[in-house]
Amino acid sequence: MIPRQSRFQRRTVLGMALAVLATLGAAPLSARTLGELEFEPCVLTAAGLPRPTEAQCTTVEVPENPADPAGRTIELALAWIPVEGEAEPDPVFMIAGGPGQSARESYPAVAPAFRDINRSRHLLLLDQRGTGGSNLLTCPIEEERLLAGVEEPTPEELREFTLECIASLEEKADLRFYSTAEAVFDLDFVRRAVGAEQVNLVGVSYGTRVAQQYAKTHPEHVRSLVLDSVVPPGLALGSEHARNLEDALETHFRRCRETAACEEAVGDPRALLDELAARLEPGGLEPVRYRDPTSGEWREEVPTHGHLATVLRLYAYSPLTAAAVPLVVRRAHQGDYEALLAMTRMMVTDLGGQIATGMHNSVMCTEDAADLAVDPADEDTVLGSQLVDVLVEQCALWPRGERPANFRAPLTGSFPVLILSGEHDPVTPPRYGDEVAAALDNVRHLVLPGQGHSVLGTGCMPKLAAQFLESGDPAALDAECLDRLAARPPFSGLYGWEP
Repeated sequence: MIPRQSRFQRRTVLGMALAVLATLGAAPLSARTLGELEFEPCVLTAAGLPRPTEAQCTTVEVPENPADPAGRTIELALAWIPVEGEAEPDPVFMIAGGPGQSARESYPAVAPAFRDINRSRHLLLLDQRGTGGSNLLTCPIEEERLLAGVEEPTPEELREFTLECIASLEEKADLRFYSTAEAVFDLDFVRRAVGAEQVNLVGVSYGTRVAQQYAKTHPEHVRSLVLDSVVPPGLALGSEHARNLEDALETHFRRCRETAACEEAVGDPRALLDELAARLEPGGLEPVRYRDPTSGEWREEVPTHGHLATVLRLYAYSPLTAAAVPLVVRRAHQGDYEALLAMTRMMVTDLGGQIATGMHNSVMCTEDAADLAVDPADEDTVLGSQLVDVLVEQCALWPRGERPANFRAPLTGSFPVLILSGEHDPVTPPRYGDEVAAALDNVRHLVLPGQGHSVLGTGCMPKLAAQFLESGDPAALDAECLDRLAARPPFSGLYGWEP
C-alpha cells in the first residue's frame, strides 16, 4: 500500500521536479571576458557541501620571482563570480586564511555571506600561490602520520619530515617566493589584468595580513577593506595561540559554572581539565577502541594529551562546537575517551586537507619564525610551547624569502576599513582589532557578541558588510542588529543544552 502524501510532500516533490526540468532546459553558461582575461564556466565545490557554486575560471601566468620576470613562471587559478546585471567598477577580492587555504575551495562554504555584496560587485577568488590550483605546495603525508602529529615529534622525526617535504617540492618551486609579499604582487597583477583601478579586499584571518600588506604597498588602488578576525602586522603568528586559547576556554568554563544545568552535569570544567591533563601528559594509557566518525570503521588508539589539546583548540573556534567543550572534558575525565579520539580524527583529517603545508611553511618561516620565542608563561597552558617549538625547528631548515622592511609597521591611511571580531575568538581576539583600528583614520570595529573565529557570515553581518561596501562609510552603519547575537548555551548532555 502506497502511503498518501501530505500537501507539503506533494509541493516538495513538484518543486524538485520543476527545478530539474529548469536545469535540463537551461542554456549552458558561456565563456566570458573580464578585462584582458578570458574565462570558462566552472563549478566550485567544497568537501561536505551538497551545493556547488557556479563560476567562471581561468589561469594567470606570473613570474615565480617577481624580481626576475624572465625566469620561471607559475600559473595562478582565478575564479570569478559575476554580477547578473551592471557591476560597479571596483570588484571584491576574497582572501582566504590559513596560511595555506585556497580561496576557490573556501568560497562555497561562505558563499551566503557574499550574496548581498555580489548584487553589485564582481567577486574574484584568487588561489594564493602555493594553494589550490596555484602551484599547490603540499607535503606528502599519510593519514596515520598526520594523526600522529597531535603529539610533538622528536627532533629527528621533525627533521626527517621537513627535509622530505622540501625535497618533494623544490623541483617545481623555489620556496623562497611563496610568502605574503608575493601574494601582494599577484593580487596587483590580477587587478591590472581585469582592468580595475581600485579594488575592495575582504580578508579572513591570515587573509587580513595579505589585505593589510597590499594596502600598505598599493594604497591608491584600495577602495575599502573588510578585515574579519584580524591579524595585527606587529604580531608573530603563533606567538600568542596558547594564551588566547586559555582566555577563550576560561570564558566557556565560566559560562558553564554560571548555567545551572551545565554546572549540575559537569561541575567545574577547569578543575576537571587540570586533572585530565595531568593524567594524559605522562602517556602510557591503554588503547581505546572507537568508531571513525567519517568512515564508520572501528579504530584503536592510545589517548594522549595531544588529542585533548587538538579538540579544545579547534572546537573553541565556533560558538556551536565551543558549547560542547565542557561536556567533552567531563566525559574524558570520567575515562570515556571514545568521543575525544573520534573528534580528533574528524578535525585533523578534515583540516589536513585544507591547508597547503608547504605554502604555510614558506609564509611562516619568512615572516614569523625570527620573532618567535618560547614564553615561560605558556608552560601551564593546554597548548604549551609545542606550536612554537615545531615551527622554529622546521624553519631552521626551510628556505626563507625576504620580509619587507616595513612589514611589522601598522597599517595607516584614510581609506574606509571595517574590522570584525568575535567576542570569544580563541585565535584573533577583539584586542587585535582594537590594535589595528588605532592606527587608521576611517575605521569601525564591530565585535560580534558570543561569536568565535571568522564571523562575516553571522547574523545580519552579511547585510552590514554589503552596506559598507556600497557607502564606503563605516561610521554610518546601524549595527544594532548584532546585539541579538549571543553564545550558544553550554551542553548539559549528549542531547545538547537545556530547552
